[in-house]
Amino acid sequence: MSSPLSSFSVGSCDRRTNVLLCLAEQEKDPVFWNSWAQRTLKNAMNTQEPNKNVAKNLILFLGDGMGVPTVTAARILKGQLSGQYGEEVQLEMDKFPYVSLSKTYNTNAQVPDSAGTATAYLCGVKANEGTVGVSAAAVRGQCNTTQGNEVTSILKWAKDAGKSVGIVTTTRVNHATPSAAYAHCVDRDWYSDGEMPAEALQDGCKDIARQLMENIPDINVIMGGGRKYMLPKNTSDVEYPEEKKHSGTRKDGRNLIQEWIDRRKDKGYYVWNKQELLSVNPSTADYLLGLFEPGDLTYDLDRDRSTDPSLTEMVEVAIKILRKNPEGFYLLVEGGRIDHGHHEGKAKQALHEAVEMDRAIGRAGLLTSAHDTLTVVTADHSHVFNFGGYTMRGNSIFGLAPMVSDVDQKPFTSILYGNGPGFKLVNGSRVNVSTVDYQQNDYQAQAAVPLRMETHGGEDVAVFAKGPMAHLLHGVQEQNYIPHVMAYAACVGQNKAHCRSGNSATSIAIAPPSLALIITATWLLC
Repeated sequence: MSSPLSSFSVGSCDRRTNVLLCLAEQEKDPVFWNSWAQRTLKNAMNTQEPNKNVAKNLILFLGDGMGVPTVTAARILKGQLSGQYGEEVQLEMDKFPYVSLSKTYNTNAQVPDSAGTATAYLCGVKANEGTVGVSAAAVRGQCNTTQGNEVTSILKWAKDAGKSVGIVTTTRVNHATPSAAYAHCVDRDWYSDGEMPAEALQDGCKDIARQLMENIPDINVIMGGGRKYMLPKNTSDVEYPEEKKHSGTRKDGRNLIQEWIDRRKDKGYYVWNKQELLSVNPSTADYLLGLFEPGDLTYDLDRDRSTDPSLTEMVEVAIKILRKNPEGFYLLVEGGRIDHGHHEGKAKQALHEAVEMDRAIGRAGLLTSAHDTLTVVTADHSHVFNFGGYTMRGNSIFGLAPMVSDVDQKPFTSILYGNGPGFKLVNGSRVNVSTVDYQQNDYQAQAAVPLRMETHGGEDVAVFAKGPMAHLLHGVQEQNYIPHVMAYAACVGQNKAHCRSGNSATSIAIAPPSLALIITATWLLC
């Protein structure tokens, strides 16, 4: 449904009246709700014919850890940041016409991690937790199970089809989510050879940073953090030269950044701060490597706006470079620190990260067209995060519930975690949150079970889609279904036969009945 503010008439109220009070008055009238619903119904009827064009461009926005409660809370926060109640506004992803659910489990985990899930929504196969770009036959940490079990990603399928490709993340560029786009690694933590066991190196396994530079050497745009994993051990960082923890980690002595620069010569740009990024001319840049921190990027709330680019700014530059290709592009965008905020119990950080990713979704929509661009927004998994307590309409999303506990007689915030670092006792009882600043950026919301790091949640996550063939993302699906739909829409990877008949992706190759019966019988016998 469209936002109720589109049906809200300021003119029907005295302009001196508070707009929110005016909206509250209009909401008392059944006509307000009926007319809003009727407009939404009319819009739905007008857009019921699916877009069956071939997708020239593909964009996947991945909110790491952005479960449905996070989406809802981010929506409220977005509205409250603009002076509204919050509940009634729309996120950019809310405006997408198709929504489905994705089942996130890994092949060996009911509650998944970001590596196995990334392999699913990028490579099209479910995998074990902790592994990237390999099938479930590979075992985490066992280097000798890598060879022969590699699986390729939709980024590679798109590149092989002649499209430009890019990766933009707020984490390290060799973190779990982006690494599944280009790497084949049995351990997500092998960021550089400095993090790998000697046995794995002896057996010939490669670290993820090295694979970024070697496996698909012509990725057009790479932006995020992770400088230290590209540099020789103890090499000082350009931004933090006095801080040893930010120094290079590579034992092989390679400077992967310089290697990239030397390979690109006059066709590519390496940047490490916002000023350099915004000085890049997209019309002359075919390749861009942007590494803005030694590790992950800073939280958006803590970002130095003069030196650190936002996710929205990175996405805009990426699209302007990639869209020059007449064959189109594939772009993976990760709002990766939503997940980190939740793990640390810092809901305010996590939700502001989600709102920033939504801004980036909006910017991407302005730079592309749903006529020829399939845009998908989803999450890899959820978190044990929620909000409740019968809060009143417009209550600050970070505020208190309107009652105290009927057990310990203490107030509590609406936002709570099932587990995590927010579990704290004072004199054997729960902390009285009214004695602390629960609105501060790094406040750790109370948790039911004490853990140093809060855990993922295992429920399904939402998939929002718009553009060519977006209607195929419907119902409740396995997570590995996502890249198959995107590839089908763009005529890359498997199922390309339907593209030969013209500019429409309307038919899909169906296995002969006899083969289908054989496959079914084999599955039943397994």
